[in-house]
Amino acid sequence: MGFKVAEIQPTPNPNALKFVLNCTISDQPTSFLDPAAAEDHPLASRLFAIGGVASLLFLGDFVTVNKTPESDWAVIKRSVRKALAED
Repeated sequence: MGFKVAEIQPTPNPNALKFVLNCTISDQPTSFLDPAAAEDHPLASRLFAIGGVASLLFLGDFVTVNKTPESDWAVIKRSVRKALAED
């Protein structure tokens, strides 16, 4: 069934966006600081497969995605929406 992105919110960090979802993704803060930390988590692994994704935070009804400074948000946003919908 997956998750639907209800809204994308900016953060104080220009390299981070908050993807607000239609339902809870995690009751506890769950951080993935690199792809190795996500190897046992299929959704986080799928998000790290997106070029430019540097780290992730799952909490409540949102996912915060941090990107590398040179990466393009337009490409990442489309890919994150698709990856979340596939879950």
